[in-house]
Amino acid sequence: MSMIEFHSVDKYYGKFHALKDINLTIERGEIISIIGPSGSGKSTLLRTINGLERISSGKLIVDNFDLADSKTNMNKIRKNVGMVFQHFNLYANKTVLENITLGPIKVLKKSKAEAEADANKLLSLVGLTDQAAKLPSMLSGGQKQRIAIARSLAMKPKAILFDEPTSALDPEVIGDVLEVMRKVAKQGMTMIVVTHEMGFAREVGNRVIFMADGQIREDSHQPQEFFAHPQDSRAKEFLGKIIHNS
Repeated sequence: MSMIEFHSVDKYYGKFHALKDINLTIERGEIISIIGPSGSGKSTLLRTINGLERISSGKLIVDNFDLADSKTNMNKIRKNVGMVFQHFNLYANKTVLENITLGPIKVLKKSKAEAEADANKLLSLVGLTDQAAKLPSMLSGGQKQRIAIARSLAMKPKAILFDEPTSALDPEVIGDVLEVMRKVAKQGMTMIVVTHEMGFAREVGNRVIFMADGQIREDSHQPQEFFAHPQDSRAKEFLGKIIHNS
């Protein structure tokens, strides 16, 4: 059963055509990597899925809700579709534990004890059980991003969107964040990841989407085959440059 459906979706910023005739169906439990050059529309596509960007035309169905319908409750969409941003967005004046429990207590109406019990399990999952009482300023970038993932998981979402989650991190901590994402993937979570980490896209995802110029140029359910033999000319050029520069 599909989780997300794009039907002839376009997105404009003024005269700039950011997304061009996007047709895409994402099934529940899929792990999708979206790759492509900067400015290709990857993050814009991701942000339309939880309503951070409204589409200009077409139809976008998320968890059976029509996002083009003005009556659709966007807060409900965002509760079911978590998002992990490039720059963490943690509350600076709250501890790690408070950052994770705030949403479940306020939105899901969980008791403090239940929310903290769940948060401690998630801190174990991301390998940071000893950081619960610290403020975000006391953490490294990699630790903050792992907390951001735990915070998103605490809301029990049906899908999680990752918008270049490692691009702001120092190289030595990227592996820790990717390892947490691998653990989340093994739990069967629907994941859509905009990423420059080609190893993750090749090994963890069960589908790779290549975007350029606001379009989906290639959509492969065989990541290994895509990276070995891309069909689209822009994809060949993009991967050729990455291999040359690595």
